[in-house]
Amino acid sequence: MTLSIKDALAARGLSPTAEELARIEAKWAEISALKADPAGIGIDDADIAVRNIPGGDHVG
Repeated sequence: MTLSIKDALAARGLSPTAEELARIEAKWAEISALKADPAGIGIDDADIAVRNIPGGDHVG
């Protein structure tokens, strides 16, 4: 049994509006599609990394 996005958010005390929920579901479907077919990701995008630098935003 899979949990819907709406149920997952409700379990965390969040209740988005219908419009917000539609946007969240659309974005989730987009992310899921990329995860399902990594061959469809451009090589230039495959090496992106996110770093957390304490103390604020830094560009380097």
